[in-house]
Amino acid sequence: MSILTRPRTFTPLAAIFLAVALAACGSGSAGNEGGSDLSENLIKRNPSNDRIEITVGSKNFTEQYILAEIYANALDAAGYDVHTDLNLGSERIALAALREGTIDAYPEYTSTALTSFFELPPEAIPADAEQASEESRDDFGRLGLVALPPTPFSSANAVGLLTERADELGVTKISDLEGVSQDLTLYGAPECRRRIDCLAGLERYYALKFESFTPVEIDRRYEVLAKGKADLSILFTTDPQLFVSDEYVILDDDKGVLPAGNVLFVARRQTVDAAGPDFAETVTSVQENLTLDLMQELNARVDVDGEKPQEAALRYLEDFGYIE
Repeated sequence: MSILTRPRTFTPLAAIFLAVALAACGSGSAGNEGGSDLSENLIKRNPSNDRIEITVGSKNFTEQYILAEIYANALDAAGYDVHTDLNLGSERIALAALREGTIDAYPEYTSTALTSFFELPPEAIPADAEQASEESRDDFGRLGLVALPPTPFSSANAVGLLTERADELGVTKISDLEGVSQDLTLYGAPECRRRIDCLAGLERYYALKFESFTPVEIDRRYEVLAKGKADLSILFTTDPQLFVSDEYVILDDDKGVLPAGNVLFVARRQTVDAAGPDFAETVTSVQENLTLDLMQELNARVDVDGEKPQEAALRYLEDFGYIE
């Protein structure tokens, strides 16, 4: 269904999640022993937390705004005195603000942290989420920072194309492009030529050669597909377009070349120590349901349906029973 024809009213987030969960179990109902009773998620306010001030920051794009609002509102529900400092800018600005104490915590991606902060060569970044998260946590620890466990979803680069084109080519995974890539055009970010999670990795590890590669600005990655300029385009796995439309599909990274980009909530050690166990428990709890599909929908609520990031975050927290 295209963006233009998609219903403007979203199904409650938890309803979709529970339907999938129950189908996987084969039978049962909400509130069964399988753990689908959302009342168990309710964040309990601890009055002793109100003396702890926590400023949650974010970088400058939709997904970051939503995540920061989820964490901030959850911590507020736990009783902390919470403030936000959104739209900080790049990852380096956000990290500097964290180390200087301007903010106390912000969400960061494992792949970004390992390459931008800790200078790990892109080809050395683990595709495995747990391994990438563990390496990131160790590196953040050496900076006096604490990285909490990762989100279930990974926001990573992906090779995308029109569903109709994928059907024509008979491709479902990147390795299926072998033997046909030389007749296909690829578009991606300007830095794509040298990045392992982009053209460089496709050439080196999948041994693919393309008819041409063309740099494109991030906001035109879907436009070039829709207008037939590109056969393939480098997309992000959490793009809202992948939620609101079935016109696009991403190919499975069957060789695990594209690095994991799970989110870590990174905080100052002083903040974690002062905040006590409720801090980590709250953060870990509210991100448990942040699957790839859910993050795509949250992004779509803002970028497609025009909700404010705080509205989308509150809807998520309410629909999953974290707040009332």
